[in-house]
Amino acid sequence: MWIILAVISIVATFINLYLYLAGKEYKFAMAVGLSFTSLTLCAEYSLVSQWVIAEDWAALLDVVPGMERALWSLTIVSIMLNTAPVLLEMKRKK
Repeated sequence: MWIILAVISIVATFINLYLYLAGKEYKFAMAVGLSFTSLTLCAEYSLVSQWVIAEDWAALLDVVPGMERALWSLTIVSIMLNTAPVLLEMKRKK
């Protein structure tokens, strides 16, 4: 499930950037991109929670350390890319 949510987040982020560059309204796509980023994190947390309940320590030891770095990095990139049009628009208005 988290993979589907992540793909939607990535697509919405690129739509956001495209709409900004095309000079069209982009804020809804920005909200969708950030929302699906949040849902991706929640889905990943749910997956880890299921592993804890099942006491699947091998899965936790294998996946969680690498996924932590990836989730932090990709979330930061998503926030930066989705908010870049707002910041650029504010800079242009000054």
